[in-house]
Formats: sequence, C-alpha cells, structure tokens
Amino acid sequence: GAGIGTMIERVLERGLLARADYHAVDEQAENIAAARARLHAWSAERSFTLTEKGRDAIQIAGPDDEPALSITLETGDALELAAQPEPAARYDLLIAHAFLDLVDLPSALPPLLQTLQPGGLLYATINFDGVTAFEPAIDPHLDAAIERLYHRTMDERLIRGQPSGDSHSGRHLLAQLVASGAEILAAGASDWVVHARDGRYPLDEAYFLHFIIHTVAGALRGHPELDGPAFEEWVATRHGQIERGELIYITHQLDVLARL
Repeated sequence: GAGIGTMIERVLERGLLARADYHAVDEQAENIAAARARLHAWSAERSFTLTEKGRDAIQIAGPDDEPALSITLETGDALELAAQPEPAARYDLLIAHAFLDLVDLPSALPPLLQTLQPGGLLYATINFDGVTAFEPAIDPHLDAAIERLYHRTMDERLIRGQPSGDSHSGRHLLAQLVASGAEILAAGASDWVVHARDGRYPLDEAYFLHFIIHTVAGALRGHPELDGPAFEEWVATRHGQIERGELIYITHQLDVLARL
C-alpha cells in the first residue's frame, strides 16, 4: 500500500533509513506513477540526487552523495506477493501505513509476516479502531446511527468476494500479532483531532474534512436504516460547518511496532 510515495519522502527527510533497499508496492498503477513523479520533484527541491536505474527502479542519494535508498516501484497486490514462495523471509522491515484496516487480518497477517527475516520488524500505522466523531452534534440519535452504520460498512466490506476491513482493526491487530508469533514492541494511539483555529483551518484540513463527509455520504446514501432527507440535511449541515470553520473531527487509531 505504498500509495504515492509519501512514506518514502518521510523516511528520507527524517533520516530513518540509510543505505537500504526499499520495495514500494501498490495495486494501483497510477499511484506508482505518481510516486515516481513526486520523488523526482521532491529530490529536485532538496539536496538529494535521484538516478533512474531502470523502468521500475530509482536510487536517491543524500546531500553528501552517499546512497540513501535504492527503490523498486512495483504495481501489484501486496497480499498476493506475500503469498508467493520467493519473497519468504526477505525483508528486515515491513511498513504498512493505513493499510491493515483494509484487509482481513486473520488471513492477511500471517503471509505478510512470513516475508520478514527472523527478527524483522513490522511497523503498522494508522489502524482504525472504532471511533468516528463529529462535533458539534446535530441530532445525537442521528449522529450515533450514522457512526454505527458507517463502521458497519467497514466490517461488511468485500473486495473480489473476500472480507476486506475491520472497524476495530487496531485492537484486533494486537491479539492477531501475538497469535501469529510476533512480539509487540510498542503500541499507542495515533488519533486524528481536526479543528479550526480562530475560525479557520490553517492548512488543508477543510479539504480533508469535506472528503471525509463525502466518503460517509457515499457509503450510507440510500441506506434502509436511515431517513433519506434527514441524512442529506445532515451531510449538507456538516459541509456548511466546515466552510464556517466549525466542524471538529475525531477518529481513534493505533500504531504498532512488532518483531517476528
């Protein structure tokens, strides 16, 4: 789930890895293409040097021209790649950012862990864990129903006919790691608390919040357990609160570091 490569940028910017081979996998070809383009632009704006090493490979060197990361960019399904015999015990570190709450943990975690060397690390971040809150309240009963039904869409999500999600993936991940033979080294909350300052959102929070409301609307529009007009009014009211800098958004997530 490498997305558009922002984790690679963080790793380089913060000096988290040095002289490492980084294998970035995402199943959407447009994400991998965007990652390549972003890394070119990112390197050009900083004291990093990017060198093309082939159709699917690039190398980024730091300000002192020392190699920092050799990066393979691959379009593919991470779970299918993990299930192949070749990648077994291949990696020292697996980064899963905002990814494990989109899969079926009992079936997905064991093959992912099998890609690690003995002693290898799994760093799993932004694992959703059952809280979505919008403040101020509009109608407490309607707000609660929307949260409950929105979470249910995560629990019932199917991709290619397979379970693909969990509204409490954060807490379930902890037990699943232990059951899979991993040791939890650290775990903690990585909650989002989004609010305005002096009636304005300082950065891109408004765009982010509009997107969240749009996502909830798309998931629940036409749901038989919701009154249609009341729900549409709720959606419009939430968008209005964002425009006025009034909406507060809270979601609970967990970050976990584990060792095989």
